Amino acid sequence: MDNYIKETHQEETVDFKQLFFKFYRYWYFFIITVFIALTIAFLFNKYTQPIYKVGTTVLIKDDKSGFDAQALLGIGNMKNAQILENEIGVLKSRSLVNRAIRTLNFNVSYFREENFVTSELYKDSPFTVVFDTALPQPAGLRFNIIILPNNEFSLTSEGESVFLYDYSKGKQIEKINQKLDIKGKFRFGEQISGKNHNFKVLLNTNFKPREHVNVNMYFTFNKIEDLTKHFMGFEIEPINREASIIEISLRSTNVHKATDFLNTLTEVYLKRGLEKKNQIATNTINFIDEQLLGITDSLKTAESVLQDFRTKNEVMDLDFQSQQVFQQMKELENEKAILFVKNKYYLYLKDYLRKNESDLAGLTVPSSMGIDDPILTKLITDLTALYAERGEAMLMAKEKNPIIASYDDRIRVNKRTLEENIKNIVNTSSISIKEIDNRINVLSGKISKLPATQRLLFGIERKFKLNDAIYTYLLEKRSEAQITRASNLPDNEVIDPASSDEMEPVFPKKTLNYTIALLLGFIFPIVYVLGKGYFNDKVIDKKDLENITSLPLLGHIIHNNKDSKIVVAEYPKSSIAESFRSVRTNLQYFAQANDKQTILITSTMVSEGKTFIAINLASIFALYGKRTLLMGFDLRKPKIYQDFGLSNTEGISSYLINRSSLENIIQKSPLENLDIIMAGPVPPNPAELIASDRNSELFRLLKEKYDYIIIDTPPVGLVTDAFLLMKQADVSMFVVRQNYTNKKVFGSIISDIEKRKIPNITILVNDVRFDSQSYGYGYGYGYGYGYGYGYGYGYGYGYYTDDQEPDKEGLINKMFKKS
Repeated sequence: MDNYIKETHQEETVDFKQLFFKFYRYWYFFIITVFIALTIAFLFNKYTQPIYKVGTTVLIKDDKSGFDAQALLGIGNMKNAQILENEIGVLKSRSLVNRAIRTLNFNVSYFREENFVTSELYKDSPFTVVFDTALPQPAGLRFNIIILPNNEFSLTSEGESVFLYDYSKGKQIEKINQKLDIKGKFRFGEQISGKNHNFKVLLNTNFKPREHVNVNMYFTFNKIEDLTKHFMGFEIEPINREASIIEISLRSTNVHKATDFLNTLTEVYLKRGLEKKNQIATNTINFIDEQLLGITDSLKTAESVLQDFRTKNEVMDLDFQSQQVFQQMKELENEKAILFVKNKYYLYLKDYLRKNESDLAGLTVPSSMGIDDPILTKLITDLTALYAERGEAMLMAKEKNPIIASYDDRIRVNKRTLEENIKNIVNTSSISIKEIDNRINVLSGKISKLPATQRLLFGIERKFKLNDAIYTYLLEKRSEAQITRASNLPDNEVIDPASSDEMEPVFPKKTLNYTIALLLGFIFPIVYVLGKGYFNDKVIDKKDLENITSLPLLGHIIHNNKDSKIVVAEYPKSSIAESFRSVRTNLQYFAQANDKQTILITSTMVSEGKTFIAINLASIFALYGKRTLLMGFDLRKPKIYQDFGLSNTEGISSYLINRSSLENIIQKSPLENLDIIMAGPVPPNPAELIASDRNSELFRLLKEKYDYIIIDTPPVGLVTDAFLLMKQADVSMFVVRQNYTNKKVFGSIISDIEKRKIPNITILVNDVRFDSQSYGYGYGYGYGYGYGYGYGYGYGYGYYTDDQEPDKEGLINKMFKKS
């Protein structure tokens, strides 16, 4: 018989078929989520300001010439990588970005508001703000402007605190906690001045009345520091691991502004490198210019004295003997002049080392002054290299790091050696000058024998020629330095300048957003459906029951959407009444040729609808013309009397304790063929009463009198009453409420029942809904809200001695009143 029931009411299912129906019942959910996702993607694409990626490439050259021993040792690549990283660090430095910002003059920014989107009018602003850079302006404050007809505009601005920025010094000078309130109409070109602002607004060639009149726009004064911080967000990466070409890219909402910045940044970078490369020549020219200041005056004075002497004494030239002496003297003076200039350089070098402790950036190198001392040159080169290595180490370490201390020690030793070398060179140079002076003195003795006029002319020309030789020598070295500086080129090179032509936004990616929205529109419902089934711990469909137990499924009761609990009697032709008739038919398979049946109804927990099932199952048997008895064996929490409007003063409990007779506890219901025995007053020992012999005698008497006895019992998950009564029943019906019964609790209890080997246990599913989403039980249904019949106060409420009965009326006004 069990096998027949299972074959009748359990359909073989295929997993993919069930999965298909699961998704099919949510088809509307798929459509809605796809529509919402695409709508969000559309609005996001429409109202998100596009971001462009502008890029430029720069070649970082490494000076390689001739044989490279380091490359053979494998050190060359490391050195090149270090050079590349250093140059990237220079490009990303705050000082270089700040210099580029100042070059571009981004002091004022212009914006337009339209359709919830704010866009910057970099080169498209119809007006220009002109201000005096010598006066501070309110930086960061928003000035709202609307262009009006008749060459006028309205200007409004409000700010509780104002940052005054001095553009001449490039820094914020103070913060004023004072309200700045500017409101009114002004004419273009009119000076707008106040205590903390002074500027005027002019129309430019971009102005088009149809596009710009009565449009919301605004402008702000920018702080250079804020702009520097903002534009430092660009990225630098080598184009590949082997190349020394780097790509500089910047993401910005204004492609033209980003293009100008990157081009200016690379221009300033190359200019900086060239300035550094020209620093030696520039230092040489500056040093020579300082020397020329003094020698020029001396030369002019000597020239003037020589000219006056020749004019007054009518002497134009020296005689032959004087010319010979003069020629020798001239050679000695030229030699002395060169030694004199070099000696000055040595003194300059000594003084420079004393005053500059951190680097040798401003030092004039010896070779630029014609000094070819290899030892001096090597010492200066080594010292310069040590300073450079120390500077690179400072990027990765702090001042107190042992590596930095090691560099400082080596610099001090090298510096001391250089100073000693300079001291020796100065002494040697002084000796050379003294020797030349001695030779000059010898020639002076010969000059003293010349006539007075010739002797005076010789002295004057000697002084003139000395100054002229020094002046000529300095001019020669200055010209050499200028030629060197003019012929220098930047070490690095811009390969591809940044361009704003045909730029496509990198964000938002419209096609990608629509694709993602479409995928999410499908994925989210799939995840929801699968996740809902995976994480749900309630009994959902027949598959859940089959996975838990092998007990036969008797049938199902659909969801009650009527106002009454006794729906079979009140709506005998309703679909729910038909579902009870189906259960009545299925119960006949358990009769085994017996016309009488005792049916016990229980469940795992409260609110699963067992009392509702008991009432209507009894009603359907009564309508079938069978003598039917409904017994309220929920002695701990009687409820049936409220639904029928009957008395509970006498019932099962009073009969079992011999206080009532059988005739007194049987009550007639308004429905023909249906009698009811109420639970009676709540006893202190319900389990003992149920297990008593008098209870067995009660069932023997009742089975002789009635065709069908329906027993409403408490949940087996809370008390043992139902187990004690199962021996009196021909069929025990286990009520499971869809989307309410916990699978783990149900599985635990049903496993215990199977171990007891209680015969004729069957399962009835309650609260099944008819809708377009249903599946799984033949008719198809999904679970919804049901009754919670009489058990709405919590799990197990009212079944234990410490529970209290809530003071509450019945759930529904009953139609069947006791007459």
